[in-house]
Amino acid sequence: MRKWAPDSWQPGTPAAGVATAVGAMVERLGEDDFGARLLQQLHPTLPAASWSVYQVGPGCAPRLYLSASLGIPDTTRACWNAYLSGPVRQDRSLGFDGAPAQRTQLCHITAREVADEHRARVYEAHGMAERVSIVQHGEDDALFAVNFYRHAHQRALSDAQIGDFEQLAPALLALARKQVALRGPAPEPQRSPEALRQRLLQVNGELTVRELDVCTRLLRGMTQDGIAADLALSVPTVKTYRNRAFARLGIHFRNELFALVLEREAG
Repeated sequence: MRKWAPDSWQPGTPAAGVATAVGAMVERLGEDDFGARLLQQLHPTLPAASWSVYQVGPGCAPRLYLSASLGIPDTTRACWNAYLSGPVRQDRSLGFDGAPAQRTQLCHITAREVADEHRARVYEAHGMAERVSIVQHGEDDALFAVNFYRHAHQRALSDAQIGDFEQLAPALLALARKQVALRGPAPEPQRSPEALRQRLLQVNGELTVRELDVCTRLLRGMTQDGIAADLALSVPTVKTYRNRAFARLGIHFRNELFALVLEREAG
């Protein structure tokens, strides 16, 4: 695995036609098929079979904003759910190396370098072999990641292709950010509050009514301020119920709460 700052390696001029491809994608911003179109436009330079744009982090709700595949069945949603069902808790590949002031980082990793559970559930289960990512560090330890995946039926990415990816990174990040701003996150599967409560009770039947109230709202993406307003409680009281619930569940962060529920669904 290799991580580096976008300006620390200058391998040369991107392949011909890349600027035209990026320009064409600007015109596609906001459209339903933006994800698949971008893969198609990039393919001569960066032959990825799938890509995803998501947010993860210990203090934020995980969100899949955008995903698509090219030339293969689209299993990106299944990959995302598999990632949240456990591997996200041990994934260190998106973490930042170097100076804290560095807010954007590039990453290149192959399947054999991924932790065992992550490799089995996500990479091997869906035929993925290699990933290049643009990762941007935000507030509350949130990581905004733009990921491109080479699948097992494709040749390994060359140094020249990875170099072109670095040159493209600022434009790709800007395009992903703009598409997210225009379209928002990808639709989540509908899970009723009662279904979430039952899954949590299956994990620990001693959760109180208020602890369940808070946890189900966290799972639905609400902030602590929003939960406080919805339940007519103070924010400190919401935090107390959250902390008590997390102690019963044996977790510390919101992303672990999502993993627990998805593990229960997978089981």
